[in-house]
Amino acid sequence: MEEEQGDRPISSTLRENEEYIKGILGDNDDFTIKPFKIFGQFQAVLFYFSNIVNQEAINKDILKPLMYLPDHLLGRKIQPDNLIDIIMNETLYHSLADTGRNTEQLIEALLRGETVVLIDGIPIAIHIGTKRIEKRSIDQPETEQVILGPREGYIENISTNIMLLRYRLPTPDFQVKSMKIGRLTKSTVAICYIKGIANEKVVKEVEKRLSEIDIDAILDVGYLEQFIEDNPFSPFPQTQSTERPDRTVANLIEGRVAILVDGSPFALLVPVVFNQFYQTTEDYSSRFLMGSFVRLARILALVFSLVFPSLYVSLISFNPELLPTEFAVAVAGGRAGVPYPAVIEVLTIEISMEILREATVRLPKQVGGALSIVGVLVIGQAAVEAGLSSPITVVVIALTTIGSFATPAYSAAFALRMLRFPIMIMASILGLYGVVIGIIFIFNHMLSLKSFGVPYMSPVSPENYQGMKDVVIRSPLWWMPKRPEFLHSANRTRLGKNENTVLKHNKVGNDQREASNNGGSKGDYNTSGNNDLN
Repeated sequence: MEEEQGDRPISSTLRENEEYIKGILGDNDDFTIKPFKIFGQFQAVLFYFSNIVNQEAINKDILKPLMYLPDHLLGRKIQPDNLIDIIMNETLYHSLADTGRNTEQLIEALLRGETVVLIDGIPIAIHIGTKRIEKRSIDQPETEQVILGPREGYIENISTNIMLLRYRLPTPDFQVKSMKIGRLTKSTVAICYIKGIANEKVVKEVEKRLSEIDIDAILDVGYLEQFIEDNPFSPFPQTQSTERPDRTVANLIEGRVAILVDGSPFALLVPVVFNQFYQTTEDYSSRFLMGSFVRLARILALVFSLVFPSLYVSLISFNPELLPTEFAVAVAGGRAGVPYPAVIEVLTIEISMEILREATVRLPKQVGGALSIVGVLVIGQAAVEAGLSSPITVVVIALTTIGSFATPAYSAAFALRMLRFPIMIMASILGLYGVVIGIIFIFNHMLSLKSFGVPYMSPVSPENYQGMKDVVIRSPLWWMPKRPEFLHSANRTRLGKNENTVLKHNKVGNDQREASNNGGSKGDYNTSGNNDLN
């Protein structure tokens, strides 16, 4: 059908065009066909879908100026040959107007929410942008909460999302390239980057991978992620999704590329490295000491969520002599009534927690909070009293679950949750050796990953001194004058020549005090000496 539409030009006979459009779209109850006369002389028909257009704009900005002859055209003879030119340049009160000559453009314009005008005797259609889609207001992001920082998050409308980026990047270097993906949805996909900072090879690679996608529907940015990532079978994400415009802008300034999809409240960032997944925008909004401390706590929680259950299983089953004697006796006493090995106990509680977590997410908010409390307190206590689990196991799984919640990126936290299970099985077979072997396998896999040509473990491997300043701790901003080298940015400088301006300002007061005779700096209200305020 699409090939027939594309090959068929618009006819100069209005009735023929009307019958053709009715044959394709006429079965829809919300499809409107409105006959009228332009300037009271030329027979025309208006086509639109009533549920996705602005009806008031159609009445005031299209029908009214087209049906009534404007004062400046009174007494002027209008020929059909120049009617389109008069309508487009002298009559219509609308900036989003264009013309088309084939039926494919006409049908696509109608389905996008535009209004189409056809005139008898003229093989040209007028497309007028009257799209109206209800959208929710800009609100605080649900999945990326912060204490210090902006409270704005993306919504489903791509125009609003691009506006949020342009609001923060009032520079002509901010570039947006759009394309349509999806044979049925024809979803608008926007590629955003900063010209002169982003690597042009990365931008072209993003365009190439997106242009090769051929699928019926793109309903969310996650659909694109599955097509463009380097290794789809890896548990670790090679793109980063965010619903925060400020985080997107921060990554664009570093040299990354953002991908937006109409209908999705998330942006996709590429290329990415692993350390991005435990960093937050709050790290940079707060003072560097606070940001570094919180980041260290976050890394510790990440390690807990991956290896804590495996260490527990290996120590209980294979190496209890490594535990302090009193603690080992307490653990043995707690497990005295448990009828199965430690690995079965931990796996049972872990799987139960995963099911409870999934149920809490899917249930309504009013019920979900109550269920989580009941699941953690009541069921856990009942399992201990029934002899199905020991108290120390419940504590270990609780700390592991809390640690996984401390990882800011959901996709990275989910990868660690999946990897816990094979490491626990290896720990039950080989003890501490199994834990070490599992961690080595994970690191080797991470070292082999790339995201759009960038090594996944950069700047740790390959090593980069400038990038290392923002891995484990968050160094002061004036210690990081260059952008990360692994992004191969066209412009690596992000800090001016006066790198230590803040430190110089801090010395101003001290210099003045040293030069002052009475021990006070100039401008201070110092009451010592013979100063008379009267």
